[in-house]
Amino acid sequence: MSLTTLDPRTALVAIDLQRGIVGMPTEPYAASDVVARTAELAEAFRARDLPVVLVRVSFAPDWADAVPGRTERQARGLAFPEGWDVLVDELSGHPGDIRVTKHNWSAFHGTDLEVQLRRRGITQIVLTGIATSIGIESTARDAYAHGYHVTLATDAMADSDGEAHRGSVERIFPRLGESGTTAEILELLAKTHA
Repeated sequence: MSLTTLDPRTALVAIDLQRGIVGMPTEPYAASDVVARTAELAEAFRARDLPVVLVRVSFAPDWADAVPGRTERQARGLAFPEGWDVLVDELSGHPGDIRVTKHNWSAFHGTDLEVQLRRRGITQIVLTGIATSIGIESTARDAYAHGYHVTLATDAMADSDGEAHRGSVERIFPRLGESGTTAEILELLAKTHA
């Protein structure tokens, strides 16, 4: 186990577990497994009065709030079905959870996530969600740059591209924080936050 500790003020941050994203095929874990493991972590965090942050990505109908840069693979202008950006039922319904809406890959850029975490004295985050190489990796990079201790629940995240998932988990995440399974994180949480 490469996990060493969970700080007294650690938050769970779940990235983009919303209807339109969990409905897509993912690797190496099914989106339903990612949701179930994240829900298990969320319950454990809530039971210890530790914050749970639910991040979703959404855009205005005219895409005016989308990133404007030119890329080879443009998403701008895609038509999403009604309700695509609604958080999954397994994670919603908890009024004490923090909700963040992002318009970029990272949950930090252009949102109040940093303020929400700092005001609660958070020094560490545990990341889950979809997609590993996009929203999670971008958020992990920013969290590291902001000075947070980063823990990555590698079996509670998935990607549309299995190779991209592996690249993040094997090459990038070891430079940004510590990784572990949901079971390892829950075991450490039980030991450090009894």
